[in-house]
Amino acid sequence: MVTKKQRFHIMDFFLGIFMVIIMGAILIPFIHMIAVSLSSNGPVMRGEVSLWPKGFTFDMYKHIMHDSKFFTAYSNTIQYTLIGTTISLVITAMGAYALSRKEMVGNKLFSIMITITMFFGGGMIPTYLVVKNYGLLDTMWAVVLPGAVTTWNLIVMRSFFDAFPKEIVESGMVDGLNDAGVFFRLVLPTSKAVLATIGLYYAVSLWNAYFIPFIYLNSPDLYPLQVVLQQMLTAGISEASAVEDTMIVAETMKYACVIVAIAPIMCVYPFLQKYFVKGVLVGSVKG
Repeated sequence: MVTKKQRFHIMDFFLGIFMVIIMGAILIPFIHMIAVSLSSNGPVMRGEVSLWPKGFTFDMYKHIMHDSKFFTAYSNTIQYTLIGTTISLVITAMGAYALSRKEMVGNKLFSIMITITMFFGGGMIPTYLVVKNYGLLDTMWAVVLPGAVTTWNLIVMRSFFDAFPKEIVESGMVDGLNDAGVFFRLVLPTSKAVLATIGLYYAVSLWNAYFIPFIYLNSPDLYPLQVVLQQMLTAGISEASAVEDTMIVAETMKYACVIVAIAPIMCVYPFLQKYFVKGVLVGSVKG
């Protein structure tokens, strides 16, 4: 007869197998991309590369980095991500804390108005006209400001502040702090988890931004990494149509571009992971 404890062990075994399968489905394609991007043309053309590079070489990465527009695009993306994430976090945190204060005049009205934006939007053309009328076209602010606040992130952060101990707020008021003092001196220093989580959401969105810069930016000197990589891929594919042997090279370049584009976020994520899990769980308690 199978006991309750044994059933748990059997369930853990199958859950472990299931997680290994999921990890394999995620990691194997990624490892394959790295292997192909680090392999020479011959083994790739013969289809000999699977999970380990053959004819190890950095030629494809050198080809990408020798592009004159590459470093400009990379610095632009870093600038957009740092400035945009900072602006988004400040506005989102201040708005979320204000909405979490039930005594604020018009709290329910503002909450309803913000929630409506999750289901209805002005559309691409009205948004473009707004950006144009404010004189933001072909500037860094066209990438940073239109999507500075995401309604979902605002609601998650508000839920986190809803669960903030009222005793701490009241003690700050007794000590002579106003609402701004309580927010900056007491609330923010103890909200690292949700700030890191929401900050990661914003940073990833800005780092991967393609459509908004493609619409609002005209100067190549302002293009972010994703737009430049797309242009490099398009150029490689057009060359491949003329010479059959370069088709594999274009495919290899695509994999190298993907690795280059996601490497910085992959390096940052491990340092934010401990805050990420806690921030999602705490911020979703009342959401």
